Amino acid sequence: MRTVFWEDNQLKMIDQRVLPARFEIVSFNDHVSVANAITDMVVRGAPAIGAAAAFGLALAGYESTSASTDDLVADLQSAASTLKSARPTAVNLAWALDRILNKVSDLKSKHDADSIRQFVLEEAQCIADEDVEINKRMAEHGAALINDGDTIIHHCNTGALATVDWGTALGVIHTAHEQGKNIHVLVDETRPRLQGARLTAWELEQYRIPYEIISDNTAGYFLKAGKVQKCFVGSDRTAANGDVANKIGTYMLALAAHDNGVPFYPVVPTSTIDLSLAHGDLIPIEERNPEEVLGLEFQGERVAPKNAKARNIAFDVTPNRLVTGIVTENGVIYPPYEINLRQAVLQPGD
Repeated sequence: MRTVFWEDNQLKMIDQRVLPARFEIVSFNDHVSVANAITDMVVRGAPAIGAAAAFGLALAGYESTSASTDDLVADLQSAASTLKSARPTAVNLAWALDRILNKVSDLKSKHDADSIRQFVLEEAQCIADEDVEINKRMAEHGAALINDGDTIIHHCNTGALATVDWGTALGVIHTAHEQGKNIHVLVDETRPRLQGARLTAWELEQYRIPYEIISDNTAGYFLKAGKVQKCFVGSDRTAANGDVANKIGTYMLALAAHDNGVPFYPVVPTSTIDLSLAHGDLIPIEERNPEEVLGLEFQGERVAPKNAKARNIAFDVTPNRLVTGIVTENGVIYPPYEINLRQAVLQPGD
């Protein structure tokens, strides 16, 4: 089953807030509820967010009562602004919306409003279908980096749940397992929302891949002890120079891997590479509700003192000097990233 899909004239998504305790599908009929679902992390992971936003734009087209193409396009642009504001770091969100709007702009003088509505839905479906194929191509490239017997550290969740299907970094691990390689995964909990302990562990169980959950601050121990051969992570936005924005804690993992000579590979579809940003310091970093940190409990009691305050930074940026190679659907990209990433993203004729 896909994480994000269109059925019965609705957008449907797996509710990732309740896994692994419950498996639930939620339905959406309007773009505002889709934007709220992205903010609230019903859906998460850059590729899945991009597909959800694209389908949200399709819903906005059917919400609009405009009969003229100009008015409909204005409504779509307004809806796109709402959707883009849902989560600022994941570049796939804006990428998917801009892709559709740019094509609509070229078509609006030749088609009526209903045809435009249908096109937006078809393009959203195309984005979703492409994501699955891209993930499988990345997985083949990345799996070639994994040897039989490897232990791999994985941060956050980058599997089918973070995409439309299959996954990025976890898709690589899944593919290596299907190739018959004997691998073991150390799963960072990924605080404060525990995407690793909740979602990655759940996916690995579905695939029957051996794993153990570790607290985020344990990764350095295993790396220094020589018990890890590779690190694989995802990315919500990668700058033109190869700086990688990913779930908070990725930078610390990359530092420890680099210090111990362990290869560190982000798995990144080219849609997540933002060539407009020269380096990672330009990537907008989301700060979420402090209650996600303060609300943690231990033995049924709230951990933090009643009047405590907190900061809840959702992402950090790993500088390119710590990145061994970047796995894309067009191959594994190595330094110099400023040159090689651009070649990977820009196809002949672009």
